[in-house]
Amino acid sequence: MSATDKLSLRMHTEAEGGSFAKGNVSHTAGRADNDQADNADNSDNERAPRTLRDAPAKSDRTPTAKKSNRRDSKKRTKSSNKDADNNSSNKKAKKRELDAIEKEILAKSEKYQRGLKPTMGDDKPAAIKVRSKKAQPKIEHEKRRREIAILDAARSEMLLTEQAGYLEAEGEMERTYKVTQDQLADSLDINSRAKIFDLKLEEFGPYVMDYTTNGRHLLLGGRKGHLATMDWRNGRLGAEFHVRETIRDVCWLHNENLFAVAQKKYAYIYDHSGAEVHCLQKHVEPTALGFLPFHFLLASTGMTGRLMYQDVTEGRIIGEHKPGYGPNHVLKVNPYNAVVHMGHGNGIVTMWSPRQSQPLAKMLCHKGPVQAMAIDRSGTYMATSGLDGSLKVWDIRNFKALHEYSTMRPAQSLDISQRGLLAAGWGANVTVWKDALVTKVDAPYMKRLLPSTTVSDVRFVPYDDVLGYGHSSGLSSIVIPGAGEPNFDAYVANPFETTKQRQEAEVKQLLDKLAPETIQLDPTFIGRLDPRSRDQRQLELLESKREQYAKDKADGKYLDNEVKNKMKGRNSTAKRFARKRLNNIMDLKKLNEIENAEKKKLESEAKRRNIPESEKGALGRFYDEKRSTA
Repeated sequence: MSATDKLSLRMHTEAEGGSFAKGNVSHTAGRADNDQADNADNSDNERAPRTLRDAPAKSDRTPTAKKSNRRDSKKRTKSSNKDADNNSSNKKAKKRELDAIEKEILAKSEKYQRGLKPTMGDDKPAAIKVRSKKAQPKIEHEKRRREIAILDAARSEMLLTEQAGYLEAEGEMERTYKVTQDQLADSLDINSRAKIFDLKLEEFGPYVMDYTTNGRHLLLGGRKGHLATMDWRNGRLGAEFHVRETIRDVCWLHNENLFAVAQKKYAYIYDHSGAEVHCLQKHVEPTALGFLPFHFLLASTGMTGRLMYQDVTEGRIIGEHKPGYGPNHVLKVNPYNAVVHMGHGNGIVTMWSPRQSQPLAKMLCHKGPVQAMAIDRSGTYMATSGLDGSLKVWDIRNFKALHEYSTMRPAQSLDISQRGLLAAGWGANVTVWKDALVTKVDAPYMKRLLPSTTVSDVRFVPYDDVLGYGHSSGLSSIVIPGAGEPNFDAYVANPFETTKQRQEAEVKQLLDKLAPETIQLDPTFIGRLDPRSRDQRQLELLESKREQYAKDKADGKYLDNEVKNKMKGRNSTAKRFARKRLNNIMDLKKLNEIENAEKKKLESEAKRRNIPESEKGALGRFYDEKRSTA
């Protein structure tokens, strides 16, 4: 085989994707490949040539092949145009779909904003100008990171498959509040049906109660000293004991391991086994408790009328305030900004922060004493009830009343669910309103009557459609469809958390603990920057002082601006004005005083002894100069 045949065989084999070993190809293998290639050429004329020599020249190609190639190219062009049109229409449809999704995500992101509006796509946020060139990119990066976090939180809602359902009436004559728990239980599954129960504890009532943030554990406190903790979903009792003292309120702390109890004389902290951990002697005769989970602060008020803040991690008293309205028994913590709301006997509701001696705001809510209070988790609405028999809903953003309801007897307890249902306990009745915060409703959503009892406390279970209420005969639990949030965030509250997850969450909470100074009506003030320069701020401050001075001077605040300060302690406005008037008036009394002063001066000079020249000595001339100047 010649070198040319070896080269042509190598090229043909590589074109067909074959592998090639090192060294020359044998003549037998080449001949077999040539025979197979000749047979293939005879069977298929359109097959590619074996070698470069066998390829026909341009002049040997027939015009028929050219026409067929042209037709094929036209067909390919038309098909490519159709494909391009289909692709463009598909792209437009996808773009419209993406735009709709982006609008939906932006609408959902409003609930996650904290004074920051996110942008979609390549839109950049408005730059904040600062003097430091190094800090500028960091600030912009942090702002963009926050926007991405907001959008991610909004996008994650697409993964939430659970939806809240409500009880709906069939027909115009049917009413949802007429549906009893027995009728509702027939349509529920086994697990939901087990959540309807009554605990008869008639000896130590009435009872107050509290649920943990994940809704898994229940804390009970009887007025006559009975305390109990339980995992109410599984029916497992945690701790049960008797303190042999009056119990006025109970409260879970950061998790189910610790809880606080307002007893007759002091407030106490117990662990999950019932062992006493602390006796808080600064909380004297407490009547209501509240816990701030992000600040680890325990707030209490009582018969002394004082509001106490105590750090449960360090044991220090963070703040102590005395509103001056007498004994209090109504205290609620705003879950949005951690501001403590207190209801007083004169119908006023005050809002407090631990680091400020004066209340952040005051609201006159009722004509009589405030009996109960509840705040929704967004921090927007507040419900109050008073002895005047009214139940009012307030907008905390502008401190205005929105709606007013009436009950046959004053409501002793109020609570707002995660989905905005309002529950009120009055007498032996428990009434639940749907959409009562946003609009004025004519009829309640659901209600229940428990004869021969007096309701003392109502609480919605987080992340569940259950309402628990304590009364004089024990504890009852009923199902309220649509009350709880159907989807939970395991990083915030996990109803199914394990012991390891609880320990890790506790460490994370301690690391993320906030300072008491961050408690304000508007929590978004943290991290704000003043875009003004230092010179601009000083200039504006100076201008404001000048305007205030001109205004005060026009009002007569400064009666005499030219009289110099005489001495310390005699610089009041009235005395300066009087001195100016006395200096300009010459009466007989003032003339006599001037004359008597001159006489005394002459007499003192006459009494001085004349020193002879012999006694003056070398320093005699200084005596003469001193007398002459005197």
